[in-house]
Amino acid sequence: MARHYEKIVLVTRATRLDELVRRFNTRSQARFYLEHAGQDFEDYVREDDTYRRALDALHGQLSLGLPVQQVDRSLVPTFLFGEKDLVVALGQDGLVANVAKYVGHQPLVGVNPDPARFDGVLLPFSVAQSRQAVRQTLESRARWRSVTLAEVVLSDGQRLVAFNDLFLGARTHVSARYTLRHGEDTETQSSSGIIVSTGVGASGWLSSVFNQARGLTRDTGGAPGEDFALEWEDPRLAFVVREPFISRHSSARRVSGFIHQEAELVVESRMPSGGVIFSDGVEEDFLAFNAGITARVHPAPRRALLIVP
Repeated sequence: MARHYEKIVLVTRATRLDELVRRFNTRSQARFYLEHAGQDFEDYVREDDTYRRALDALHGQLSLGLPVQQVDRSLVPTFLFGEKDLVVALGQDGLVANVAKYVGHQPLVGVNPDPARFDGVLLPFSVAQSRQAVRQTLESRARWRSVTLAEVVLSDGQRLVAFNDLFLGARTHVSARYTLRHGEDTETQSSSGIIVSTGVGASGWLSSVFNQARGLTRDTGGAPGEDFALEWEDPRLAFVVREPFISRHSSARRVSGFIHQEAELVVESRMPSGGVIFSDGVEEDFLAFNAGITARVHPAPRRALLIVP
């Protein structure tokens, strides 16, 4: 990964306190609302203070002779990352997932601003460790993992990339109706939607499906299965159909499987309205998935490069 870098792009995020103040206009009004609801407003203040101290300290750690451009998370989808940018994200994990979809082949260093609060699976470096991680990346000595991403391409040309997972289904709790094709299997289904997961996302939303299946199996006298896991680098994606319903017009023979370059997942919407596809839990940034639209899901052509210790 020998490269020449000209700039460090530092991606930050609004804290929960920032979002509260934006919602209620002032800090005092936010405090009044939360305390009136019996919540601890000071916890939001402590989190905000910790994040701001971490950000100040991180700027000091990144004084390595290159300009540092700070970018808010909200601007990432439209920000133009250059081939000579080294990208640093100051957590949580969701920030890394959001940024990794847009940085192309640029290496990404995830920094945990508050290890006491955040587990930081995707944030392997503390602020104190960030200088060494960035320096090793600049000098082409860093270790990295090449993470498989998921991509969905619609018949109208729109596409969406996911770091953790894709959801295909209905916007509300009503049943999603569609035709599913995978390999040689084709069937009409009615369900709560389809989750397509990458290896890095397998410990997230997808794991809840397996938790439910294990619990149901155990409580009804069956034998529990083993934990499911995919490596981050695994070239396959895994999909599961949530709560498939069997009726005269829908079946449930194919409710899970693996997606790879030779076996993509094809889903044709049969919903007159309200069908959506979104990635990584960001519901407000969706593609409409209504009748007449076909979605083809496969591993994305590019991967994300995450710097690791």
